Amino acid sequence: MKAALIQITASDDPAANLAVTQGFIADAAAEGAEFILTPEVTNCVSASRTRQKEVLRREEEDESLPAFRAQAKELGVWLLIGSLAVKTDDADGRFANRSFLIGPGGDIVARYDKIHMFDVEVSPEETYRESAGYRPGDRAVVADTDFGRVGLSICYDIRFPRLYLALAEAGARILTVPAAFSPVTGKAHWETLLRARAIETGCFVLAPAQTGTHDATRGKQRSTHGHSMAVAPWGEVLVDGGTDTGPLVFEMDLDAVDSARGRVPSLANARPFADPEV
Repeated sequence: MKAALIQITASDDPAANLAVTQGFIADAAAEGAEFILTPEVTNCVSASRTRQKEVLRREEEDESLPAFRAQAKELGVWLLIGSLAVKTDDADGRFANRSFLIGPGGDIVARYDKIHMFDVEVSPEETYRESAGYRPGDRAVVADTDFGRVGLSICYDIRFPRLYLALAEAGARILTVPAAFSPVTGKAHWETLLRARAIETGCFVLAPAQTGTHDATRGKQRSTHGHSMAVAPWGEVLVDGGTDTGPLVFEMDLDAVDSARGRVPSLANARPFADPEV
């Protein structure tokens, strides 16, 4: 089957981001893609909580989601909106970083709220406290599609292999990792982490990414690594999007999952063990 990773440089203007993303989705469908994936925070990349409060909406009020649902139905494709930043009813006012899997009928098949928050100090000049603005999810999610079971994740989740083993053990054959990865950590770790998760689980790993320097109405501009990537179950990189924007269409042979797991059946060979004494 054909799939496509959409690479964009989203700004802090959701309407503008929607127009660009829908154009790339249409291009991917025209090339025959049946499963199309967009990056993390497709609707808004912003380092300003003030700007986010101005432009973000609750899921039921968000203008991007119904537009993407209508487009999936019009094109007859499976569409993973890597994530939308949406408001919640939490008392502390934090947002959710929520992934949506949309079926070819336009229905929302699955939702996933990012579990692991990017609270790091990459350098004195590059510090992130995602948990200050977003509340973490607490549930792993798999969903059935026409082409197999899909396990959902988002960006920083990639550093937590137990999540991906749980998704694979729950029957996932494809793992999605939409991202807005830091350029510093991206250069050092992005490809290695994606390939490791594919090899450990015998799954396809599909990772659409944000790229470049993002226009900002308020606050500092963010930059992201790009390099949207699809990795086969044996660890081969099928496509690497570099740093340009646009759709990246490729073919997946889903029989490769059974082949990889047959050659090295690590999921079947795993054994329970006691945690080390501390």
